[in-house]
Amino acid sequence: MTADRWTRMVRQQVGLGRILPLGGRHDGAWIAERAAGTALRRTVEREVPEVRVDGLRLGLADDLEEAPEPAVPAPPSALPPGPLRLTAEFAATAAWPLPETASRLRTALAVAAAERLGLAVEEVDLRATELLDTEPDPPPSASDASDAQDAPDSPDVPDTPADRSDAAGTDGVGRAGDAETDRVAAAVLAVPGVSRLTGTWGRPVRLSEPPAGGGALPRRHARVDLAVGAGFRPLEVARAVRAAVAASLPDRPTVAVLVTDLD
Repeated sequence: MTADRWTRMVRQQVGLGRILPLGGRHDGAWIAERAAGTALRRTVEREVPEVRVDGLRLGLADDLEEAPEPAVPAPPSALPPGPLRLTAEFAATAAWPLPETASRLRTALAVAAAERLGLAVEEVDLRATELLDTEPDPPPSASDASDAQDAPDSPDVPDTPADRSDAAGTDGVGRAGDAETDRVAAAVLAVPGVSRLTGTWGRPVRLSEPPAGGGALPRRHARVDLAVGAGFRPLEVARAVRAAVAASLPDRPTVAVLVTDLD
């Protein structure tokens, strides 16, 4: 892997923010904080238009030492399953009394996190920072935001055969000429709600062999990075993807899903 490719992958991972658990420890699903935050901001735009949300962050509500272990191996740097805390600063107009605005905002964020995404948000901490004269401008569309994030990376093109085989192609295949990853990719793309494979860490589909002598991972493990289409709940899509991937291979590997984008 070239230095430029490595740098690009690091930038992509940092841009995703925290890797948050979707559902519970048996769901084997995670979502990028960036994707979750974008969806929550869109909800605020629709339901609480007089508010501008700043500095929205999501993390574990409890100590990491008390969080349960996931049932399958997690993506790199992913947070373990557990209740989440959402924190945000906000600015608002005087259209409503500030306590009422904060209450509406808290409800909108909590409901969207649970029902729209599948996040186990148990605490929502808000801090008002500014009084606005007019309603804030709407945030950029998903395509605009994606273009802005991808623009700095666009000149980076894989420049060796190894890099080209690692890159996520337009057909979503994880590794050129690998029949098994091709089969997994096809199974994933056939699941309703999957809009594309993303390959944040170089390949969208990764298959790991079990360690010699058994150990803690007795079966092979598959990890899939993907984007979920509009109108679909990421947690439900991830569950369907896990079932489809396990069924696509004869040894039925364990499966983890990382939702990196919401299209």
